[in-house]
Amino acid sequence: MQVISEGSVRVDLVGGTLDLEPINLILPHVVTLNVATSLKAKVELSSLPTQVIEIQSKDYAKNYEFHFEELTEDNLYYNNYFKEMSFVLQVLSLFKFEHGLKVVMSSGAPAGSGLGGSSAMGMTLFKAMCELTGKSFSIQESVAQVKGVEGRILNQGIPGYQDYFPAMLGGVLALKGAAGRVDYEQLFSSDLKIFLEDHITLVYSGISRNSGINNWDVYKKFFDGVPQTRQGLSEIAKISHRTYQAIKEKNYEQILTLIGEEGEKRKSLAPNIVPNEVQFLFQNLKKDKLVKGLKMCGAGGGGCFILTHSAQTKAKLQEVLAEAKYKKLPFEIEKPL
Repeated sequence: MQVISEGSVRVDLVGGTLDLEPINLILPHVVTLNVATSLKAKVELSSLPTQVIEIQSKDYAKNYEFHFEELTEDNLYYNNYFKEMSFVLQVLSLFKFEHGLKVVMSSGAPAGSGLGGSSAMGMTLFKAMCELTGKSFSIQESVAQVKGVEGRILNQGIPGYQDYFPAMLGGVLALKGAAGRVDYEQLFSSDLKIFLEDHITLVYSGISRNSGINNWDVYKKFFDGVPQTRQGLSEIAKISHRTYQAIKEKNYEQILTLIGEEGEKRKSLAPNIVPNEVQFLFQNLKKDKLVKGLKMCGAGGGGCFILTHSAQTKAKLQEVLAEAKYKKLPFEIEKPL
């Protein structure tokens, strides 16, 4: 039997870091908004008449082979026996299967991009394994299990939940934390899709994200009561809620303004959340009236960022980015699944 599955990598618009529990329950009106893109994690599964798991990782450009007797509890969870394949094998361990597997996979996003490529790949692998084994699942259950596995692998505190839903749902999502669950609302419309694609450019900086800024740093400062962090996340929550309202009211121009405001406010969470090279680029682009706002994707410090702009300056902006050796990534919003 063979199963082929794919799931969208997300671009976060506003409200990142608010998707950490229980920050999402403490601040009022918390909502995280993101879009599912045409950048997709892909998984191909095939049954093998052996007791072996073969993995072909297109991200690492490597092939791996593991025998069933290696899949002990200690090897899977405690001693890093499987190294970069730990996440994959721990997701597989959520399922019962008697025969070997061949897994061909890719995450759909550049390494360190801040687009949640590993989370999308985990969700896509989970979905494919459900189809292969005949296991039924709910969205909430699948997110909880894959997020739990990734949290154990990352070992850096609680992962945010926003990265997991686009791979299962597509579209434009509003994610709202509630006690014991995450509520999601589909905001997709054809006119919103066209507007965002015309007015947002996704750029890969190629800059390392080893900046020390991650969700755990912010999380700890929030609960340590650091005023700047508390105030910064409170303001981001207000901006995110206003963005949600703007989408509901089809006030699309305001969305662009609010994304830029969120990007600026996010700088208060850490001094290096926007790399100097990216900030310099943005200032020059803004001086030339080619862009309106900048927002780093994910935890920031490198990787990808989005630029907001008018539809009329899009072509010129892309020319300037190419001359500056920045890579524009395809940015199409997927329809809801």
